[in-house]
Amino acid sequence: MATGLIALLDDVAAIAKAAAASLDDVAAQTAKASMKAVGVVIDDTAVTPTYVVGLAPARELPIIGKIALGSLKNKLIFLLPICLVLGYFAPWLITPLLMIGGIYLCFEGAEKLHEAFFPHGSEYGPGHDKPLDAAGLENHKVAGAIRTDFILSAEIMALTLAGVSTMDIYSQAGVLAAVGILITAAVYGVVALIVKADDIGLHLTKAGGPLAKAVGTALVKGVPILLKGLAVVGTAAMLWVGGSIIVHSLAGMGWHEPEHLVETFASGVEQIVVVAPLVTNWLATSFVQAIIGIGIGAVAVILLSVGKQFAGRATF
Repeated sequence: MATGLIALLDDVAAIAKAAAASLDDVAAQTAKASMKAVGVVIDDTAVTPTYVVGLAPARELPIIGKIALGSLKNKLIFLLPICLVLGYFAPWLITPLLMIGGIYLCFEGAEKLHEAFFPHGSEYGPGHDKPLDAAGLENHKVAGAIRTDFILSAEIMALTLAGVSTMDIYSQAGVLAAVGILITAAVYGVVALIVKADDIGLHLTKAGGPLAKAVGTALVKGVPILLKGLAVVGTAAMLWVGGSIIVHSLAGMGWHEPEHLVETFASGVEQIVVVAPLVTNWLATSFVQAIIGIGIGAVAVILLSVGKQFAGRATF
């Protein structure tokens, strides 16, 4: 009896050690995957504040909360199961789907550039030219933010899946869920701080001492400039990430020439600008990827416009 109990305890201890090792692997892979996704996280952080610009300050945090909840749904309810199923049954489909997402980001970025340089009305018909009320505008912006987040979240989850492909499916699910939750909390926590920084500054100017008032004044004056800058960064991020996804996806499918072109250009710039070579290489790489994104996005905008014209003629 005692021998059987000792054997049982040994089995329990072995199971506990295996579980602990598995949890350690999940934690380690979560940290690694989060670091790989840093570029996309920065882009997500830059893009999101632009969706609350021009709305009532009292609605800023609720809107960010809605977008964050939508982002969690994107990652945990939709993308996590899709990643697991595709990774197990059809891993070859992941790259083409990522390319579709990259084209969408390029389209969004190119459309924003087009609107900035050549302001134009809605292309969706007369009914969509009517101004939206406050609730309609809020819903419209939240829906747009969640759509863009879906593409960025897909890239994050795909990068994560690629790093844990050798793990069992339960560990993969654990890492994907952990990365999704941690990155969503980090991104939208930072976004909330950014959009409410001016309110914090206003509070400091009224209730603080001389130093607090100086900091508060700087925040009140600086946040609008920061938000405008983030709008530019957000558009650039869409183009950069979209171009990057397409370049790397093409390389994954066997066409390495665009990737080699980007690497050659970045290496040449790095040799010319000898200061901070890592930063220089990253900037040069991102610049070329953004140019590629502009080109692809412009083609997508033109094709969509032509398609709408043909569809409009077909209705007559």
